[in-house]
Amino acid sequence: MLISISYSTCQAQEIPPVQFGIKGGLNLSNLYTSDASRSDMLVGFNLGVFDKLPLNNSIAIQPEFYITTKGASVTYNNLLLDGTAKFNLTYLEVPLLCVVKVTRLLNVQFGPYLAYLIDGKVKNVANISLFNYEQNINVNDYNRFDAGVAFGAGLDVGGITMGARYNLGMTKVGKTETFLGSSYTVPNANNGVINFYLAVAL
Repeated sequence: MLISISYSTCQAQEIPPVQFGIKGGLNLSNLYTSDASRSDMLVGFNLGVFDKLPLNNSIAIQPEFYITTKGASVTYNNLLLDGTAKFNLTYLEVPLLCVVKVTRLLNVQFGPYLAYLIDGKVKNVANISLFNYEQNINVNDYNRFDAGVAFGAGLDVGGITMGARYNLGMTKVGKTETFLGSSYTVPNANNGVINFYLAVAL
């Protein structure tokens, strides 16, 4: 009887195997700024890999590496100028998440992320062409690094996880530049992204 109890306890405490896999899904991104009258979401994508490293039956550390799109369609207006600028940003992103298994199927995730900008484009439509966004703003005018926090939840079904996550940027997207003697930051904003994903362990 004692041998049976000891064997059952060892089984219950056995750490699950490491999982490596691919993940991808849909992004809804926005830019949070006080300089615009309105900021509308853009639809994008996320695609990459993950490595789930269990510490015990309930908690795992999960680093990820993926390409993700961010940005927004920003509407501005003032006494002299009004228009809409669409910022399309592409990052290589590396979150380091703590994954906590709440039930057999449900998990929650939270942790920091670091991202590197690999492409940044803007399209602008304005009533007066005082500043040409397309010619004067390129990838070098944005901060190359973005850092923030991520949190979300997922449903585990076998080796497949379906989930949703929110990434909140803590750094400004645009650099501070000078044009005709005046300083500006475009966009003077922080990233915010909702991503829906499907992850498959290989």
